[in-house]
Amino acid sequence: MPFGIGPLELVIVLVIVMLIFGVGKLSDIGGALGKSIREFRKSSMDETQEQASVSKDNKEGKTTT
Repeated sequence: MPFGIGPLELVIVLVIVMLIFGVGKLSDIGGALGKSIREFRKSSMDETQEQASVSKDNKEGKTTT
């Protein structure tokens, strides 16, 4: 498991989150978290592609302004 967290610890964290936020809000929180992760990945991929494009242009002798 990532970060050395075992199944028992995950269950304990899930129970605590359910007690704090309630079962109804848990699905909303999960959806928002998933959307945030997707947007972060997309923006990081866009940034990586932009850097590769600039690097390629620099190697070809083109200048960007």
